[in-house]
Amino acid sequence: MAKAEKTKRERRARAAGPSKQVERAVRAAEDKKADGLVVLDLRKAAGFTDFFVICSGGSSRQIRAIADGVMEALAGEGVEPAHVEGYDRSEWILLDYFDFVVHVFAQETRVFYGLERLWGNAERVEIAPAPGAREARQSRTT
Repeated sequence: MAKAEKTKRERRARAAGPSKQVERAVRAAEDKKADGLVVLDLRKAAGFTDFFVICSGGSSRQIRAIADGVMEALAGEGVEPAHVEGYDRSEWILLDYFDFVVHVFAQETRVFYGLERLWGNAERVEIAPAPGAREARQSRTT
């Protein structure tokens, strides 16, 4: 009985959408002015993770800042990546959090590898902007 109940709870949680940690990663990337932020739901397409968070930075310094921002934001909640790749080169930093993977790309590298195209059958997930984020973005562009 307990095992069946646990399975039901897990299914409901998976159907609900991205976790608060995915949303926190998106917010942290937004705070560092990440470009082209996309969240892909891979639950029906892949077995190794539930979500990809994909974004780009304009320079290696910004790419590292985005990755650092995500890691700091999640570390504040007691969550550490299981694996980090590409930090030294800063063309494609991968942060593996098991349930989701954050990809921070240089623009050219993102186009070359085309994860959105490669995982074209994955559903794109909309994460609503944080309160005040739209106004802050508009004031930066005007």
